[in-house]
Amino acid sequence: MLEKLFTSGIRADIMSLLFNSPEEKFYVREIARLVGKNPSGVKKELDNLGSMDLVTSEREGNLKYFKVNKNSSVFPELKGLIAKSLGLPGALKSVLKASDVKKAFIHGPYTSNPNVPSIDLFIVSDSNHIEKNLTDLEKRFGREINYTVMSDSEYKTKKRAGDRRLKKLLAAKKILLLGRL
Repeated sequence: MLEKLFTSGIRADIMSLLFNSPEEKFYVREIARLVGKNPSGVKKELDNLGSMDLVTSEREGNLKYFKVNKNSSVFPELKGLIAKSLGLPGALKSVLKASDVKKAFIHGPYTSNPNVPSIDLFIVSDSNHIEKNLTDLEKRFGREINYTVMSDSEYKTKKRAGDRRLKKLLAAKKILLLGRL
């Protein structure tokens, strides 16, 4: 099974998205957009993962939704393996992408020392689906995630106006996760 599991970059991206958002369900074009891949390649890999019993699907109207199969015997181990291989920044990126976040970056002490007990995160998003996913990551990685969420319109307004605090934050050392600043 392992030789089948890790043969494709598309598959790795899909698994990262699904295993880091196990409560979420996605349709093919949504997954393709989130992982930045061709929908036909994504569909093929979802079918392969389904044949290995790692992904389940269900129809709602004319859309077919996919989600990770949490009842799979290898789910806990694969989830842990994916989390370890991505590290906290990779897991954050995957979860934030699935939450429709526009821009996000890590700032503060973690940028110089990844062994600190907490992480500071700045997020630009109009979504309300962020908190639960970040709480899950806190538990999984045993780190506190301190985050600030700013709406896209507020971010643009403050950036154009030259807001001093935002300017200082953007000028500081950071690990960019999503978007352009």
